[in-house]
Amino acid sequence: MRTVRALGIAVALMGMTLASVPVAAATTPAPASAAADTRTPVGGGTGIIFRMAPSPDDHRTFYTCTLTAVGRDALGNLVGLTNAHCFIDEQGDKLVGAQVHRDSSPAGTAFAPAPVADSRPDLVTGAIGEVTYVSTPNNLLGDGPKGLDYAVIKLDESRVEATDTVGETTITSIGAPPAVGTRMCKQGHRTGLTCGVRTGTNGIWFTHLIWTDFGDSGSPVVVGTTLVGNAFGALHSSPIQSVIDEMTTHGGVGTGFHLAT
Repeated sequence: MRTVRALGIAVALMGMTLASVPVAAATTPAPASAAADTRTPVGGGTGIIFRMAPSPDDHRTFYTCTLTAVGRDALGNLVGLTNAHCFIDEQGDKLVGAQVHRDSSPAGTAFAPAPVADSRPDLVTGAIGEVTYVSTPNNLLGDGPKGLDYAVIKLDESRVEATDTVGETTITSIGAPPAVGTRMCKQGHRTGLTCGVRTGTNGIWFTHLIWTDFGDSGSPVVVGTTLVGNAFGALHSSPIQSVIDEMTTHGGVGTGFHLAT
């Protein structure tokens, strides 16, 4: 039996073959269009899979989350963001260096959530990136320090390309959380597009009535096409501008993050 582990609300509270070639053909260059482009589009709302055991092609256990955004840093690296708690194991260790795959299973909706057990890595594309930094998690109900709960993934541009639209959400700009009472939405791989109003502020986070489920961790929270936060469950999100400021202060991959498209 496959054991599936998804990170969402519950975690936030603490989911060739060879052939002969004629000589004539070998001396004639193939047209550029003949080369297959296996890159896959990724953006805010794309599902990701990681910590697969025993292997990506035979993953009996695995974890799932959602990308917050895809952009470039000051050095031009293609960077993906998601939640920090996705890459913290049961012993509390941060899994920097973890390989990340795109979830190729169909996304779900609030009324028909994507079955987490059906999640599968895109084996054609292969691993799409590597985790380079894991921030302090939210520790919403724990005794530890409170963090913005974000992880930085350096994406492999030979395998992925940025898209500004995933599902029903398009992200074209970055901004601050709106006033209390403003309607916002999130795009998660598990439950798709769900919406609710902002209800207030809790320390370094903002609160809202947006539904999330296991596997939605990291979902982009948007007002129209403006990205304002990363959902970590329990009706809380971290302001994306605070995340970017902290990344830049920390340095390394992600410094000077801006949208890629």
